[in-house]
Amino acid sequence: MAAFKLLDPKVKFMPLVSDGKAFAAGAVIACIEGNVQTLLRAERVALNFLSRLSGIATLTSQFTDRVKPYKTRIMDTRKTTPGLRALEKYAVTAGGGYNHRSGLYDQLLIKDNHLKSADYDWAAACRAIRRYKKKGVKTELEVADLSEFKEAVKLVPDIIMLDNMSIKEIKAAVKLLRSLRSDIRLEVSGGVSLNNVRKIAATGVDMVSIGAITHSAKPIDFSLEIIR
Repeated sequence: MAAFKLLDPKVKFMPLVSDGKAFAAGAVIACIEGNVQTLLRAERVALNFLSRLSGIATLTSQFTDRVKPYKTRIMDTRKTTPGLRALEKYAVTAGGGYNHRSGLYDQLLIKDNHLKSADYDWAAACRAIRRYKKKGVKTELEVADLSEFKEAVKLVPDIIMLDNMSIKEIKAAVKLLRSLRSDIRLEVSGGVSLNNVRKIAATGVDMVSIGAITHSAKPIDFSLEIIR
């Protein structure tokens, strides 16, 4: 709608399908009324946005359907198109997913490169987590194996991300955490697909973050038809 109204505020936009609702191929999803030159000038920009964001919502919906009836949430990542993060994250919610952090400014995330650059100084990581928790900022720590996971649990971040770990390792992490604490959430990331996401959800993790829902979603084909 914005693509048309930026050229002519008098353009009338009438949506026929609500955001997040499924529709059949060939369905009319909206009607636009206005000067034909305006409609043709804005056509491609509008369709490009619609195709891109609908593809993200559709792929997200496919992932959320796969994890039912488990309580695992499908989360997005920061792997978004430059300048379009807000729109693409909105599309994720339209598909039934959830927004994770918007950047490194709204949640403390200690990744593998951070740990490597600090020679795996877990004490420094612990101090950072405590400092940010006192500020009311959520904290997350990424781990690559069960050895790192055990160290991470001791630091008590809000979230521990299990990065590219096998189903067997994920199950072991879930079992270990349940025997120790109930105030840390588990996130799985890396190597997640429509083929294995249900098995991952069945382990009992809280979240699965998937970069592919924003960086690899296939656009949905739309067209604008002029009726006079």
